[in-house]
Amino acid sequence: MNKEAFKVIFDQYYDQIRNFLYYKLGDIDIAEDIAQEVFIKTWNKRDKIVMGSVKSLLFTIANNLAINHFQSAKKKYEFKLQHEDKPIAETPEYQMEEQEFAEKLNETLNQLPENQKVVFLMNRIDDLTYRQISDRLGIGVKAVEKRMHGALKFLRERITQKI
Repeated sequence: MNKEAFKVIFDQYYDQIRNFLYYKLGDIDIAEDIAQEVFIKTWNKRDKIVMGSVKSLLFTIANNLAINHFQSAKKKYEFKLQHEDKPIAETPEYQMEEQEFAEKLNETLNQLPENQKVVFLMNRIDDLTYRQISDRLGIGVKAVEKRMHGALKFLRERITQKI
């Protein structure tokens, strides 16, 4: 693969890879960093890449790097919990309720099955249609509908608090 072909691949898939990582990680800055790492790894493997399977390769690398990030973050978080003093902060009631709701929402989103979570976030965050989601994930529109229905049902059952 030459530089021109790589540039075409980068331009075509960067946003999709970044968004995929954002849905998995929940942090756009980390998603952008890892997306860049995906393309660095791809460039380093450019002589072994079959052009017909480049999209699959990109998403596989992205998924593996996301898993590595989760494992690393988990270790850092566990270390931090063991070594931090818990400050007591006085906040107004509304701010407390808002924070509790945000935590509950994030916790519940993280409990969603991965396929439902990705579809839900692509629809609600990126405002993608079911057809666009289906094209990006390589699945049927009916599969997207089923995943979205499952995600919404899951969220409704677990989040009853309103702000």
